[in-house]
Amino acid sequence: MRAAPLPDRGVVKVVGDDARRFLNGLATNDIGKVTPAAPRFAALLTPQGKIVVDFIVAEVDPADGGGFFLDCPRPLASTLVEKLNFYKLRAKVLIEDLSEVLGVMALWDGIATSEYGLSYADPRLASLGARVMLPPHLVREAADDIGAKLVDRDAYEAHRIALGIPRGGLDFNYGDTFPHEADMDQLAGVDFEKGCYVGQEVVSRVEHRNSARSRVIPVTYEDGAPTAGLAVMAGEKQIGTFGSAAAGRGLALLRLDRVEDALAEDTPLVAGGIRVRPVKPDWARFAWPGEAKAAE
Repeated sequence: MRAAPLPDRGVVKVVGDDARRFLNGLATNDIGKVTPAAPRFAALLTPQGKIVVDFIVAEVDPADGGGFFLDCPRPLASTLVEKLNFYKLRAKVLIEDLSEVLGVMALWDGIATSEYGLSYADPRLASLGARVMLPPHLVREAADDIGAKLVDRDAYEAHRIALGIPRGGLDFNYGDTFPHEADMDQLAGVDFEKGCYVGQEVVSRVEHRNSARSRVIPVTYEDGAPTAGLAVMAGEKQIGTFGSAAAGRGLALLRLDRVEDALAEDTPLVAGGIRVRPVKPDWARFAWPGEAKAAE
């Protein structure tokens, strides 16, 4: 088992009599289904349906004080608190940014829980492993206690990228990306059966019309990795943007129809002079470029 601190992650606490109902009225997932044993991946959206911030919702057992703890991008923790307070109105909730005292550690290649913090499975994909919220200075002690090898964040990033899991702020831009484009519909981040939430109408329309034209998808490359932010080109046409990369695997936000055209015309996809090749991840349930025509 391996463990890695994730210094880019922050923690926001939401507690109070109305906490569950309050969060459920805002988040893309059904917070009514969250339990101490069942976290959920979700996001807060703009009214236009674009991602303000995504997060994992973990619940503390009521016997231990209760409350919901949101594992979110640390640079956006204050934004999340601000947005939640904006929607708070008269709801009986208390919202706190605890990022100065709590951090997140990832665990993978094994199963374990830590007594040093709040342990929860990563709800996006089982093979991602688990996570622990704990004071950052206890990371090494916690890793030793569960028998995990402590490695740096780069090792976890390589694990994430190999599985094709997007990371906000690197593989897609907050405030400018719909949940489908960030694969949240594929990674258990949207409940299409729950009631209304901010941006819900747009997300539902994309789902029912099957109209997500762009997605973050895995790619492979050889030799040096393209730099994040480079345009991905098919001939003279830009078809997307390259994101994160590690050990020959990467992620790119691409127009699927243009990828399909490029494959049909045998036109290579290139980012910064480096050829990249789309690779379908195991978790993908959307129509993959080229598959329909290959089946005809």
